[in-house]
Amino acid sequence: MKKKVFAVMMGIVLCMALFTGCGKAAEETQSNVPETTDEISDREPDTVDEVSDRRSDTADEVSDSEPEITGGGTEAADDAADVNIRVGSLKGPTSMGLVYLMSQSEAGEAEGSYAFTMAAAADELLPKMVSGDLDIVLVPANVASVLYHKTEGGVSVLDINTLGVLYMVSGDTSIQSMEDLKDKTIYLTGKGTTPDYVLQYLLTENGLTTDDVTLEYKSEAAEVAALLKEEPSSIGVLPQPFVTAACMQNETLSIVMDLTAEWSAIQGEGGSSLVTGVTVVRNDFLAENPEAVREFMEEHEASAAYANENVEAAAELVASYGIVEKAPVAAEAMPYCNITYIDGADMQAALSGYLEVLYEKDASSVGGSLPADDFYYIP
Repeated sequence: MKKKVFAVMMGIVLCMALFTGCGKAAEETQSNVPETTDEISDREPDTVDEVSDRRSDTADEVSDSEPEITGGGTEAADDAADVNIRVGSLKGPTSMGLVYLMSQSEAGEAEGSYAFTMAAAADELLPKMVSGDLDIVLVPANVASVLYHKTEGGVSVLDINTLGVLYMVSGDTSIQSMEDLKDKTIYLTGKGTTPDYVLQYLLTENGLTTDDVTLEYKSEAAEVAALLKEEPSSIGVLPQPFVTAACMQNETLSIVMDLTAEWSAIQGEGGSSLVTGVTVVRNDFLAENPEAVREFMEEHEASAAYANENVEAAAELVASYGIVEKAPVAAEAMPYCNITYIDGADMQAALSGYLEVLYEKDASSVGGSLPADDFYYIP
């Protein structure tokens, strides 16, 4: 069993090593949010872009390190209320939308029974998903597609939990549209990552090519943030909450473009969305516990709504669970994190189109091919 798990995980890691930018965009928001851009540049990296550098030798090595937040309930039974669901999420927007349910579970007030695990990077969760030690995980959209292929269709997407978290930041207020980027230099994280592909897609759809702009790649969002702090007239693409941290430290900086809004403007009504995080379930667990999974989906939806409708209170929970160090920073960033809950046919339409764009740029970004329809769970 260990050999099989190891083989599958190595395959996932190799694919993710080729394309892990979704994690770069999303999971650079997954660590404790720095209060200054200096703190950003000094901290250890903990993004999905480093999955290939920090992978475990075996699934067993990963299984001992993450903190668990457990609710009441006991393991396994046919009744949904008696099924303990083990949920893994990342320290960032995906967990921000989950904190209310975490707090309810911890207080024994949730309808379902849950054990929550938070991790800094996806490679800490994926081995547990493959080995069956986690039942549901919240991970970057492209990573979910890679996992689907490597488990031979063994997982399904329940919902989209986070839309785009990428923003263009600058002190140059003359930038009002994509067309204004012509002949400009744009700083962003690594070549061949999600920020890179998303930006190139948006440029192309607005009549520009990479010949019309200069793309300067940095290894981490921290480097882009530090550069903007020192040279605010520069242009950078950053994820939240790095955007908030950068703008709080240099008042001349501001968001000049929301890449999620730019994507939606191109796609139009009924088109795909720029997606960061999705919620994935093991199909064998789903088959055995359909009612428990549906109950989780309902409580997840309510938790995401709470985060959006009660920002100050949710920010306190975010800080208390160590997702962001300070509640005021969390409260400032959360409205820009695009925390959401989208399931069913709407989820499939939004996610499938996004994966198609990534596939056209680099097939390895989604695991070599587009997922089949059974990738999308529609109750």
